[in-house]
Amino acid sequence: MAGLLRNVHLALRRLELHIANALARQFPPEAYALNVLHLDDTPTKQGKSFSLKDILNDAFLYAVPKHRRSLEKRQKRRFGLPEYNWKMLSPKTNIRTCNVCGDDHEAGKLCPTCYSKVIEETKRMQDKIQAELKLEPVEKEVVVLYEGEKDDKPAEFWKGKRIVEMETTRPAWFSKNLTEKTTQQPATTKDVKPNQLG
Repeated sequence: MAGLLRNVHLALRRLELHIANALARQFPPEAYALNVLHLDDTPTKQGKSFSLKDILNDAFLYAVPKHRRSLEKRQKRRFGLPEYNWKMLSPKTNIRTCNVCGDDHEAGKLCPTCYSKVIEETKRMQDKIQAELKLEPVEKEVVVLYEGEKDDKPAEFWKGKRIVEMETTRPAWFSKNLTEKTTQQPATTKDVKPNQLG
């Protein structure tokens, strides 16, 4: 009796679906149609059990784009079309002139011309350190010195440090205190407000 009621229920649901499709005059989505075919939990005639993986083996790939957007379409999306929706190029207002070299750069960013000198000097320092220390483990502080800088301080200052000497003079923009550890003691108070401002 229970099996008969279940079969009548399934038949009514299928009839309802067919009537709705006929009135709407459109086909149901593929995934929904596949699910309708397997509404009953009874095993199929081949003896295989119901598996959602068999039904939706490639259903998750339906929303993936099948073709690459061409350059023309990408440019239309970016800049628009003069006849329809023209997206004008807006001029940048955050361009600044470098005080050192005179080249233009965006505000809030380093000047690329000046920073290229820093990159070149850093590369030379790295090459010299690698040639000097090779693959030995670094257990001491490494100090990079330029011509004539070793004589500025006594020999006791350089004890316990590995010294790498560059054959050139120090560039004017490369300050000495950038490579040295700070000598300022950490603060003992936790007051944030400035004092003695007058």
